[in-house]
Formats: sequence, C-alpha cells, structure tokens
Amino acid sequence: MIFQLNRLIPENYIGKPTNLSTSVILSTTDEAAICFNRASKRLLNPPVWHKLSGWASAHFELIGADGEENERLAREGDYFKIDVPGPGPSAGDGCDWVKVEKIALHTNPSGASEWTFLQVHPCGNPSKPGGTAHFFKSQATSSYVVERNGNIVTARYHGRNETPNTSTDSTLDNIRNAALAAGATLGFSEAQWMALLKGLLSREFGG
Repeated sequence: MIFQLNRLIPENYIGKPTNLSTSVILSTTDEAAICFNRASKRLLNPPVWHKLSGWASAHFELIGADGEENERLAREGDYFKIDVPGPGPSAGDGCDWVKVEKIALHTNPSGASEWTFLQVHPCGNPSKPGGTAHFFKSQATSSYVVERNGNIVTARYHGRNETPNTSTDSTLDNIRNAALAAGATLGFSEAQWMALLKGLLSREFGG
C-alpha cells in the first residue's frame, strides 16, 4: 500500500522539487489511529489551514465545482481559493487558485498502516474566464500525505514541476508571480508548509 501511495506523487521534470515531512510517535497504535484520523480530517478541511500554520500564512477557502463556498471536507473537482499575504493576481480577483485533482484514502485502523492523499494543481478562477490564476504554471502539483505506520504518524508535502507563471496578460501579475515563485524556489514557502504539517499532527487545535 505504501508503494501504491508513493506512485501517486508525480515525477519532477522541471523546476526544483520540494519534499518536506514531520512525524510524531504515539504510545500506542490506538493513539496513533486517533491522531491519524484527526490529521486526515484537517488535511481535507483547508479553511483551518491558516489557524494550523500561523498568522503569517495564507488563508484558504473551499470552493465547490459550482463556484460556491462550502463548509465540508474537500472532494475531487473542488477549488481552493488562496489569499497569499500581499497583492494577488488580477486573474484570480486578488487570490491564487488551485483545483483538487486527486483524493485517495486507505483506512484500516486495525492494520499496520493507513494513509490519506490530497493533490492540487494551479488553475484559473472558476468564476472568471482567463488563464491560470497562480504564481506557478498549471503543470505544477502540490501533494499532501498523512500516513500512519504502526504508532508513527507522518505528514508530508511534495511540490513538483513548479515554474513561474509569467505569461499572463498582466505585466504586474507576471512580476508578482516571478517574485513569489523565486521565493518558493529559495525555500521561503517551506516554512509555511512545515508549519502546516506540524499543525496537522498537533493535539492543541480543535479543527
């Protein structure tokens, strides 16, 4: 099953790949199963990501395929509307957008392992015709994993094929996207993703 999970993560053909992970060791398998279930729910609930990641992180909204904001767990075909600190792209009405490409689950509380997988990629604003509304081009993917192996629970992030989206119709957007993509390449976004991964596994937050 772990082999099947790892096959869901795309290969990297262009740009710098990003691989981040953090783990917690629980006293018992039962405690680990509780932690895994809590983390999986948080992973599929992007509106809580800001609280998990800290005040300097982006805000996420869950938008359904119909373009309406939803208060439920994410599904394939949904969108995440992302308010990154600072100016946003005009194509996204000031926000970056990604689409949920893949959600996969393997749950088995009595077994040796289980996992939850979420993958998104940059896309256009579903309510506004135009190109990709994100600082990365549409071929980029972000894959998030929560997995339990025995009494160890791990949260992972994998960024693939991340290149700056600098071919939009807006010069200001192109400059903004190039700056954010360069910052991500230098590792500036890794702090937010690590904060999110740790938040997924934490006990304190009630999301």
